[in-house]
Amino acid sequence: MQIPKGKKIYFASDNHLGAPTQEQSRPRERKFVAWLDEIKQDAAAIFLMGDLFDFWFEYKTVVPKGFTRTLGKLAEISDSGIPIYYFVGNHDLWMNGYFEAELNIPVYHKPQEYTFNNKTFFIGHGDGLGPGDKGYKRMKKVFTNPFSKWLFRWLHPDLGVKLAQYMSVKNKLISGDEDAKFLGEENEWLVQYCKKKQEEKHRDYYVFGHRHLPLNIALNETSKYINLGDWISYYTYGVFDGETMELKEY
Repeated sequence: MQIPKGKKIYFASDNHLGAPTQEQSRPRERKFVAWLDEIKQDAAAIFLMGDLFDFWFEYKTVVPKGFTRTLGKLAEISDSGIPIYYFVGNHDLWMNGYFEAELNIPVYHKPQEYTFNNKTFFIGHGDGLGPGDKGYKRMKKVFTNPFSKWLFRWLHPDLGVKLAQYMSVKNKLISGDEDAKFLGEENEWLVQYCKKKQEEKHRDYYVFGHRHLPLNIALNETSKYINLGDWISYYTYGVFDGETMELKEY
């Protein structure tokens, strides 16, 4: 993809709307919507890198209540012709068609590779990648198992959503709160993952979320690992202007 002159590509991750409650997250939602409204002026594309919601599950005819401002703004931007791409995170991995059908936003469950202005990007949420994190990896297998999803679907939405929201906030394996400190390059699983992928094939940028930390780490002379931070503590996002990728704060 060649980015038109004057246009940019934007990246954001880890809003966790609804946490710890809908009411308490609403100021953060308004701030995020204001950012979306601002960047639509020069956006060539927008990548949302997961955990937009603190919990999301799609029943056949029901989706979680709330997030009206965000969904409305995403619909407006998508309808205007600006492409939006969504990568599920560990809190919203049960997406199954709603974004595609209602918002015309494709949803990805695994990292994808893109080329913008001859720069290669490897993009994903980041959960469960690299060495370690074995507890979460086991839990993710349970969550994504078709039988587990079938069982959960049979719960009444009022009960299922309430239970899941409680688990999402309280369970450290899901919330990731215990990981919100920089561990050093040698202990950062995503850094190790990116270095391993770089051995297989060169990419200019590896862009992930999940860690809730804004990070910009050189993997070598020509490649960088960028973590987008979050919209809870940092309000950071990534922007590629066709030549360079930067982390900025809103």
